[in-house]
Amino acid sequence: MDNVAIARILEEVADVLEIQNANPFRIRAYRNAVRTVQGQTEPLSRWIEENRPLTELPGIGKDMAGHIGEIVATGTLAYRDQLLTEIPRSLLELMSLPHVGPKKAKKLYDELGITSVDALEEAAKAGRIASVPGFGEKTQQKILAGIADHRRHGSRMLLADAETFVEPLLDWLRRSPGLERLEAAGSYRRRRETIGDVDLLAVAPDPAAVIQHFLAHPWIEKVAMAGDTRATVSLGSGLQVDLRAVAPESYGAALVYFTGSKEHNVKLRRRGVERGLRISEYGVFRGDGEESIAGREEADVYAAVGLPWIPPEIREDLGEIEAAAQGHVPRLIRREDVRGDLHMHSTWSDGKCSIEEMVAACASRGYGYMVLSDHSKALAMTNGLDARRLREQWKEIDAVRARHPEIRILRSLEVDILADGSLDLEDEMLAGLDVVLVSLHSRFELPEARQTERVLRALEHPEVSIFCHPTARLINRRRPVEMDVDAVLRRAAELGVAVELNANPHRLDLKDSHLRRAKELGCKVVISTDAHHTRDLDLLRHGIDQARRAGLEAGDVLNTLEVEELVQALR
Repeated sequence: MDNVAIARILEEVADVLEIQNANPFRIRAYRNAVRTVQGQTEPLSRWIEENRPLTELPGIGKDMAGHIGEIVATGTLAYRDQLLTEIPRSLLELMSLPHVGPKKAKKLYDELGITSVDALEEAAKAGRIASVPGFGEKTQQKILAGIADHRRHGSRMLLADAETFVEPLLDWLRRSPGLERLEAAGSYRRRRETIGDVDLLAVAPDPAAVIQHFLAHPWIEKVAMAGDTRATVSLGSGLQVDLRAVAPESYGAALVYFTGSKEHNVKLRRRGVERGLRISEYGVFRGDGEESIAGREEADVYAAVGLPWIPPEIREDLGEIEAAAQGHVPRLIRREDVRGDLHMHSTWSDGKCSIEEMVAACASRGYGYMVLSDHSKALAMTNGLDARRLREQWKEIDAVRARHPEIRILRSLEVDILADGSLDLEDEMLAGLDVVLVSLHSRFELPEARQTERVLRALEHPEVSIFCHPTARLINRRRPVEMDVDAVLRRAAELGVAVELNANPHRLDLKDSHLRRAKELGCKVVISTDAHHTRDLDLLRHGIDQARRAGLEAGDVLNTLEVEELVQALR
């Protein structure tokens, strides 16, 4: 039982308790436990195997540790199962929709008897949701839009969530007898932000033994098919995994084929045909015969058609083959190229760690600088800072600076863009910041023209340095705002304002196509984590994946610069 599944069961308990109007402290205990479980990189099942006390983890008391132990041992939780007998289970699916939390789901059930997404959609289309107190026409339309998104993306899993299943599964397979090579292919290898399923490729002298080892994994809930060289299964999370054992001489060709994309492979095969070659998952063959000229390694397959190896992240038929033919394969940005993180929060607003803890964590990662950027006052739920509290924070930053000369601390604030495009901080305070971040946190529903005008006005303020998570999307949860992104990128390039690639895997905002456009326009890009805890600093790798998909090199990203160059570039 993996950490994601444990967290999901505990979250269901919290959701049902909230529907039932239970004690808020009890609900919060489960929510806190969910955050702790989600934040652990080591499987909690290993803690239990090694008799390490779970109560050492924050937010995990004796009772919660007992719950986790029961989930690991049995795959379920009797308390959760009992709670689910007290409400229609389909209410949990309703709560996964944007704009429908536990309280609204309960109200819809009480007022209209709605227990499913289909019933909710029918009621919204008939106009019955707007009549429920506390909803209204705008909420009704938002719910309909959320249902459309749910149907469009519901079958695809966040890449970061998929990793929590795929990486332990790969570790398990590496213990297979005689295994020689193993790789995840498909959209997982191309690092798409969401994936539908996972393809695994293996090489071993005894493929059947690898398949049998695979089928013995405890997470497998259903075996769709199994043979001596291939098996298709579904995990308890619903993720489908397909394992193929291939011949050593075909491994490279199979990796190209199953990595995709389909469009990239079609163009690659066409290039082969032009040279009298046939490319398949088994290798590269001359003419109609069986003379194999390549296939053992990916690079050999590309070389057979006169190309250098192309990184999997950019295999989307967006000009990468043509560029490679001209010798222009980008040297994609790497995690080690980044010199500092430019967006994070502390306990001064809604962060979970102190300034000193965040600074020490950044220093331990080898960063030369960091930007401390708590929220401004408009975002009341985050305990945002006004001018008085900001001045007090500056005093603490000065004290921490004195204790940490090994890293440069740049003081900042994530300033809300207000409805009219003005900024949520006085000009004299903005002038006292080293870096000014601006973001949208409200009025997401504005029509495109007004939203664009609002953003452009904010970017034109002379103190603004970086526009953070520009489209405000949450993948599979909240649509991006309606905004002329191209116009915003053009103006940001003219003004010298950088745009953020927010590395949180739920955001990955800007998306890859917008980042490619930013590069074309000469718009500066930064990659930041928006960390609210020291462990969130490790989310940077998701931003690196997204940047690589956009074809970004180190020179395209400002926080690969040393600190003095960065400060100059942001000015």
